[in-house]
Amino acid sequence: MNQNKSKVIKYKPPGSFEETRFEKLHNIIYNNSDEGSLSIALSIAQLIKEKQSQKKNCVLGLATGSSPLSVYRELIRMHKEEGLSFKNVITFNLDEYFPLSKNDINSYDYFMNENLFNHIDIPKENINIPNGEISFEKVRKSCNDYEKKIIKAGGIDLQILGIGRTGHIGFNEPGSHFNSQTRLVKLDDVTRFDAAKSFQGIENVPREAITMGIQTILGAKRIILMAWGSNKALILKKAIEGKTTSLIPTSYLQHHKNTTLVLDNESSSELTRVKTPWLVGAYEWNIENSARAVIWLCEKTGKSILKLTDSDYKENGMVDLLNASGSSYDLNIKMFNKLQHTITGWPGGKPDSDDSKRPERKSPHPKKVIIFSPHPDDDVISMGGTFDRLVSHGNEVNVAYQTSGNIAVSNEDASKFLEVTHDMFPDKIKKEYEEIINKFKSKGNKNPDPNIIRKLKSSIRKRESLGATRYIGIPDNQVHFLNLPFYETGTVSKNPISRNDIEITKNLIKKIKPHQIYAAGDLADPHGTHRVCLEIIFKAIKSLKKEPFMKDCWVWLYRGAWHEWETYEIDMAVPMSPDQVLRKRNAIFFHQSQKDGVMYQGNDQREFWVRAEQRNAETAKKYRNLGLSDYEAIEAFKRYHF
Repeated sequence: MNQNKSKVIKYKPPGSFEETRFEKLHNIIYNNSDEGSLSIALSIAQLIKEKQSQKKNCVLGLATGSSPLSVYRELIRMHKEEGLSFKNVITFNLDEYFPLSKNDINSYDYFMNENLFNHIDIPKENINIPNGEISFEKVRKSCNDYEKKIIKAGGIDLQILGIGRTGHIGFNEPGSHFNSQTRLVKLDDVTRFDAAKSFQGIENVPREAITMGIQTILGAKRIILMAWGSNKALILKKAIEGKTTSLIPTSYLQHHKNTTLVLDNESSSELTRVKTPWLVGAYEWNIENSARAVIWLCEKTGKSILKLTDSDYKENGMVDLLNASGSSYDLNIKMFNKLQHTITGWPGGKPDSDDSKRPERKSPHPKKVIIFSPHPDDDVISMGGTFDRLVSHGNEVNVAYQTSGNIAVSNEDASKFLEVTHDMFPDKIKKEYEEIINKFKSKGNKNPDPNIIRKLKSSIRKRESLGATRYIGIPDNQVHFLNLPFYETGTVSKNPISRNDIEITKNLIKKIKPHQIYAAGDLADPHGTHRVCLEIIFKAIKSLKKEPFMKDCWVWLYRGAWHEWETYEIDMAVPMSPDQVLRKRNAIFFHQSQKDGVMYQGNDQREFWVRAEQRNAETAKKYRNLGLSDYEAIEAFKRYHF
């Protein structure tokens, strides 16, 4: 994290939020996960120092997963650069997979040492993590001893939590009892699917785990739960605004008197005061907010925009919008036109035309374009139709694959490609073949890929990408494989963004001097590859924005295979005909290693091309339901103003 952030971002203490009648859990919303993580790290550091001044131990309950990574990185920075000592800190981790060796790269013991403990001065004897190595017969005693150890330490002063998509805290899955303590539990299928990426397949994810119980967590003197990204938004709304229920264990926190939820803009997006703020209080009715409210009203009433009446607005708490607009007729026409003007079949701008009502400029034409793709297939999965249009309209389209994507190639697929090459040239690659085969045998599924295997898997993704870009009509010299260093760890866990990542990206932008940049705007996971790749682009653009060519550069954000922009967020909608949908599908099919048995499919069993087609069809359906033209499919984009 930025070394100066603690000096420029002011910590928001509990109580600095607009509480509404809908919310039963105190929460603070930050612009992004970095700001939220910094506030948590500052709070932890303050508590440690207070305890030091009192010559007391500071007992922390710690969490794992992607959510606390930035918190731990900031604590490490504070230790190394500001002298924050952890010698008086005692830690208790929430959970651990069972059975699992401490040396396994997926164990939480390994995670905590790699991401925090190895970098600070905490005494090793003060570190407590549930033991996933013991025999089944000894689990109950080990869990009881863990509870006793917490009590002996004086109880947990501050418990840090994340939240799973099932609403679990720790590994307290739906159905967990209010009075539960540290114990062995069965993992929910959704939880196991979410962990499949790290374990290189669902079949390798343990079915059980040891976790602190709900009662144990609620025994902490203070609790901070962090949640980042849009994939946590729905469950957070239920936990914050719903009733206490065992089906959403996070809702039990409503019974704790000193709990704060620290959220970012994306994770808070489903809260009533964020999604439909006009239902909470006074609201500024500018054109963007009006569009948001009108589209919501259409979905609620099942009507198209031009069919909404004064009564519809009044009966759904939107009389202020009606008063500000004069009449439903005038408002409806205005909102209909706004949405209609987002639609264009010319994503690069239509030359020699009136562009006053189009989302893109008519000139210059042709445009120089960079499509940034986090993985070597996101370009065609997410915007294959638009990609095809840009090329067919004569624009100079460059594709930049930000990472090699090697981690997503299975050992079985890599071996298959290797064996084909060996069959063709048995004498020429005999030595290399045997070396790689031996590496496969020795590494297994639980260790990082060595360099030679990463190179093989990267080559597979590269050649699949070139097949797709050639199909669309891009010359090979306009395809760029950046291989950003942050990604090249051989494991799912990635390195922090480095200056080198940003410089590589800057150099490409400076070389091409684009009029358009397309980038993946996925915001589900702040530590996911898509989000990190977007952050690198933003940092590169920020440092380049004074360059003369950047004045003519527009940035368009697309979404990945899982999510789409909300309709009110869309600034450019590119319709596709049935033939164009088929061409997009064919381009996706070139990525054969990511088809059928894809490693990181998540809990959605549809293939990527099916997800993409159904998402694009759903976007077209939403436009149609609002009273606009009926298209086969639509790809959507949001403009980023830098």
